[in-house]
Amino acid sequence: MKAKQVFFSVLLFGTAGLLLFMYLQAWVEEHHAVTTGKIQKQSANQNSEVHIPEDLKKKGGNLLNLERPTRVLRKSSHSQRENRAPGSATETYQGAKIRVFQKPILMYWPLATQPLNKSSVQGNKWKKAEATQEKRRSFLREFCKKYGGVNDPKANIFHIVSRIYVEDKHKILYCEVPKAGCSNWKRILMVLNGLASSAYNISHDTVHYGKHLKTLDSFDLKGVHMRLNTYTKAVFVRDPMERLVSAFRDKFEHPNSYYHPVFGKAIIKKYRPNATAKALNNGSGVKFKEFAYYLLDAQRPVGMDIHWERVSKLCYPCLIDYDFVGKFETLEEDANYFLQLIGAPKELKFPNFKDRHSSDERTSAHVVRQYLKDLSAAERQLIYNFYHLDYLMFNYTTPHL
Repeated sequence: MKAKQVFFSVLLFGTAGLLLFMYLQAWVEEHHAVTTGKIQKQSANQNSEVHIPEDLKKKGGNLLNLERPTRVLRKSSHSQRENRAPGSATETYQGAKIRVFQKPILMYWPLATQPLNKSSVQGNKWKKAEATQEKRRSFLREFCKKYGGVNDPKANIFHIVSRIYVEDKHKILYCEVPKAGCSNWKRILMVLNGLASSAYNISHDTVHYGKHLKTLDSFDLKGVHMRLNTYTKAVFVRDPMERLVSAFRDKFEHPNSYYHPVFGKAIIKKYRPNATAKALNNGSGVKFKEFAYYLLDAQRPVGMDIHWERVSKLCYPCLIDYDFVGKFETLEEDANYFLQLIGAPKELKFPNFKDRHSSDERTSAHVVRQYLKDLSAAERQLIYNFYHLDYLMFNYTTPHL
């Protein structure tokens, strides 16, 4: 009898404790909730309109939602390995597993963009550029407002801002998107920062390996938050398929002491039947079809690289509200308009030269079609699916599938 009384006492105590825990958890979540005003609906873009697929609409509530606090973790080393953290769970979205941290540190990111200095822009010369900017910003904000927030397992505050370069003199934050004019943008930042007198005199190695520019993750938490709140934030993007082909041509069709032995050897070993000893030894001669197999493989033999990583994973455009959205397709006009807005010296113009392999034809829609011929329709569709978010966020039209 005594044993039964003890059992019921323990059960009653445990139930009371569970109810108390659930009440406290609900109170904490309610206490930390944040709300934002409604953003004016805009769906037009300078070129064409992208319709959000029905399957995305159905699941949109959890995709990129800014109406909740950003979930971030403490600063940690940036590794390509995806180490599972304590207290994490796994969710599935369109067949892909997404880990969600159960005990995040809540950081409230600024949702309002900083006003650009339009007083320095005179006359009607830039009216079209400003109208285009307003359409792009509105489209991106509306998309982010509707389609929620993916909880990225690496999405701690310092990882989120690790690709953002800082220019303190003119208060600029530039998110680097490789193969979208980033080399020349870094040259511009060096000139603005007083590190060089001309963008045309800075070598490729100095731009990428000189470490003259700071990234936002090099500052402490207070410095990161202050700059996100007060600096002008810019991102320049490119049609995802063009960017992918451009990266392949640059890294695999020319001698490269890093991409051939690291990526090339692994790709050839896994995706080329009966590969020669020479190809396995030096990693040269990767074919675009083999590269596509690597990109689409959930069990890649070597991790992702920034040159073909998605912009949604590089710059987090639904967590950071960018003041300026430039496109590679209108790079020179967009860049020079931005320089006007931030009060750059009038003589400073965005360089239009090709950074490397200047004798090669520029990667265009025509060039992309030639590479896509090597892939089946199903493979082309899978690549589009891989870059699905980038196509939607920045209102790019569907490629030739």
